[in-house]
Amino acid sequence: MKGRLVLAVAAVGSLAVAGCSSSSSSTAASGGTSGTSSASAATKSCVASVGFEGPITGPVAPLGTEQLHFAQLARVTDNLTNKTDIHLVQGDTQLNPAQATTVTQQFVSNSSIVAVVGPAGSQEVEAVGGPMDRAGMGFITGSATAVALTTGKYPTFFRVVSKDSVQGPQDANYIVKTLHPKALMIVDDQEAYSTGLVSAMTPVFQAAGIKVDHESVSQKVTDFSSLVAKVTPDMSVVVLPWQVAANAQQFGRNLAQQHKNAVIFGTDGLFSPGTFTINGSYVSSFGPDITAMPADAAIARAALQKYGNFGTFGPPVYAAMHVVDEAIASVCKSGQTPSRSNVLAAIKATNEPSSILGQPISFDSHGDLNGGKFFLFKIDSAGKYKLIPSS
Repeated sequence: MKGRLVLAVAAVGSLAVAGCSSSSSSTAASGGTSGTSSASAATKSCVASVGFEGPITGPVAPLGTEQLHFAQLARVTDNLTNKTDIHLVQGDTQLNPAQATTVTQQFVSNSSIVAVVGPAGSQEVEAVGGPMDRAGMGFITGSATAVALTTGKYPTFFRVVSKDSVQGPQDANYIVKTLHPKALMIVDDQEAYSTGLVSAMTPVFQAAGIKVDHESVSQKVTDFSSLVAKVTPDMSVVVLPWQVAANAQQFGRNLAQQHKNAVIFGTDGLFSPGTFTINGSYVSSFGPDITAMPADAAIARAALQKYGNFGTFGPPVYAAMHVVDEAIASVCKSGQTPSRSNVLAAIKATNEPSSILGQPISFDSHGDLNGGKFFLFKIDSAGKYKLIPSS
């Protein structure tokens, strides 16, 4: 199965004409019937539903909403290109493992759903991996990066982004070689994603002879004055592998209030233009800025026109949705009716020579993206994210 981005981009160009309704064939996970399909010329024999799990509401709703929008955009585009009639069923997880489990139970009991895009957080994948496996449901995340997710315990799990064992050392080595701190603070937010990155980064710092103060704070904390008070003058860097950008923004404000000059270095969850805007901070992300990629111009333009500004959380979900859409289309082209088992098999066989992410997409035997990488950005005085070229 080879997804062809050229065809997808061509289809995006017709979205303005088609109207590109974001809700015409989406339903809520809590129930309800599907609306009229947006692909009026779809081949009715190739009909399937795909679940979407993401934090549409809650503390990271802007990121979850961005992910939903890109899943919707990919669905419409792929339906037009492949003449399919794929429906998207929405499930709001609120970045909460218990809520993600509830949504997953609803999806598993819905026999029309043949695959799932999401969930967003590593802690959510850990909560739903077992039920997904028992249901034989393939699910693809665009943002969960914990190493433990692809050790073989979740056989139906895939991701279109790289993992913490790549990001952690990459970020830590950049800090060591470029920022040259003598001491630093690294703070986890008590979730699997964050603690996993701390574990991957700390050995690099220690091997470089950097004094490391490891702190821990709940995502529910919104005033970091007492934590910032622990930042000593020799700590020139504070590493925040957090999922809630608003918390990092407040941390930066508290640094300024206490006249601390430490530079913040954040990871994926902090990539939120308009929310995290602390001048001079660094943010690494699993996804590129597609607005700077000529090959993605049509997709970026369609997303901007329909949904407004976006960051790096949406495009990987577009890639994940596209993989599922192509898997369903390939099943139909083989003369079969889409089911969880044959769609899962098609996902495993994915071999896309190009993608919205500027790299091929195929998976290893544990569901990891082959050749995955991360991207580094620095925030300027206007709050803009500037890509730092790879060395």
